[in-house]
Amino acid sequence: MPSCDAVLKIRAVFNFGPQKELLPIRGNPQSSPAFGSGFARLGFPAFPVPKIRGCRSFAGMESFAIKSMSEFKFACPVCGQHITADSRTSGERLECPTCFRKIIVPQAPADADSKLILSAAQADKPRPPQSNPELAVPFLRSPRRNVLSAVAGTLLLLAAAAAGIYLLRDRLFKRATPESQALTKRPPKSVYPVPTNVSWTLKLGGQPFPEGVAVGQIHGEGFQCERATLQAGNLTLRQGKTWPPDLGVSIALFAKQGEELSGKTVEVSADRQPPVPRVTLRWKDERDMPITHNFASGYALKIEFGEAASGRMPGRIYLCIPDESRSVIAGDFDAEIRKPPPPKPKQPKAAPKPKG
Repeated sequence: MPSCDAVLKIRAVFNFGPQKELLPIRGNPQSSPAFGSGFARLGFPAFPVPKIRGCRSFAGMESFAIKSMSEFKFACPVCGQHITADSRTSGERLECPTCFRKIIVPQAPADADSKLILSAAQADKPRPPQSNPELAVPFLRSPRRNVLSAVAGTLLLLAAAAAGIYLLRDRLFKRATPESQALTKRPPKSVYPVPTNVSWTLKLGGQPFPEGVAVGQIHGEGFQCERATLQAGNLTLRQGKTWPPDLGVSIALFAKQGEELSGKTVEVSADRQPPVPRVTLRWKDERDMPITHNFASGYALKIEFGEAASGRMPGRIYLCIPDESRSVIAGDFDAEIRKPPPPKPKQPKAAPKPKG
């Protein structure tokens, strides 16, 4: 009857070479062939288990295959069975002795004294990431790609900044527009009340001229003549120091030179048919932009010119215009006679090309 020492000798005799798995066999090997068949399932030849009577320690002991110095433990990912393997078998496939599922031996831990139980991966599923930090390969972006990304981002920011500056250029740089320039250079606007001694009427037959400088209202605003000019038959009374004036009226009389009107009287009734002198009203809107309105007929006009002297022409005027605000001007004026601008030289005609 063999003893326990004999069994140990038998274990030493069955040397299976490099073990793919060192699996502990639990249970009573005398009543079950698990000891021999368990190794057969792992690819090792089965062998009969000797029956040993009187050896109580062998009946409750665990039987192990030969253990090498580089062994480590891992767990089956399906049933949780703990399995001992040699580090040289890492990455190989084997069958779990409990659930018979195909598994892959994990990478052995770097620390041989580690007590952590690793987990294997199923052969038909992707392997989990390795727990060994030495095997992890960090993802490194190409230096060229990094440079291109930085350049593209910089160009995008510059384009956005340029677009913003272009849209806000007037506020940022306060670029002067024609309207703003006119408002900046323009002197303060003169404001006069609407006179009460001048009445509007289209029948000027017996209407007397009021005494004093010509006043009235144009487009609903009070008017007072601050300057009068007479140039080539065009009489202009205006309010304001710049041109176009704040308020004004121009009458295109039938004369080539201002001196031709010396001592003459001009009367135009409201029912007189053209041709009659053209009357132009001038004013500015709320944005200080000039506006003109021409009248070719329908108005009432009476002008008396004095004698021209020293380049000036005195006179009196009464003008009533049938616009919505009933513009009217009446009183005295002293116009400056201006020479008309010289005519523009005619451009010589191009000689016809010879036919040929």
